[in-house]
Amino acid sequence: MEKPVLHLENADIYQRDNLVLSKVNLTINKGEFYYLIGKTGSGKSSLMKTLYGDLLLQRGVGAIVGFDLKQLKEKQIPFLRRKIGIVFQDFKLLNETTVFGNLEFVLKATGWKNKEEIKQKINKVLEKVGMQKQYFKKTFELSGGEQQRVAIARALLNDPELILADEPTGNLDPKTSLEVMELLNEIHKEGKTILMATHDYQLIVKFKHKTLKVEAGELFEVAQQATV
Repeated sequence: MEKPVLHLENADIYQRDNLVLSKVNLTINKGEFYYLIGKTGSGKSSLMKTLYGDLLLQRGVGAIVGFDLKQLKEKQIPFLRRKIGIVFQDFKLLNETTVFGNLEFVLKATGWKNKEEIKQKINKVLEKVGMQKQYFKKTFELSGGEQQRVAIARALLNDPELILADEPTGNLDPKTSLEVMELLNEIHKEGKTILMATHDYQLIVKFKHKTLKVEAGELFEVAQQATV
């Protein structure tokens, strides 16, 4: 049987010295899509940061894409992040650099060296997100929706086993949010595993997936109709 992409067992999530979530139990298998909901300050971001190695898992069991979160060493974090794609609310793109340059930077930083292979890979992910024709533009010239498409392309570069999307529509208007969500949904249908933190309940209702809720220091799965 295939190992889960993510498995947490009685995991305590800390932000500095503060316990924000206790005894988290969660298993996400290949090809699943989960929403992560909860009020601001409830611990969603702390959980996400623990999953991509920004915060250390201090107590409990945690495994993600083959890495032990409790034993994770700093030098292993870049290797972990090659196997997961991260999409942030504020895009985190290099503003003065072109779309192509942003993606090239990531590939080179993760060990790609062949120029032709780099070019082919970038063209492939830009085509997937509908941004191939804007490859030469500086990112500050793009709309918020276009920047988020580039950020999703960046997350896909190393063919990740899991995509962590932390409020990916948080800075976008409703129409653009819908377009970005449709794109993530398409990526999921192609077999990608996604965990997406969101406040946007309209998207949750429109695109039905399993939903996790963070409340009062606990994480639990909720029924679809109970999320709104």
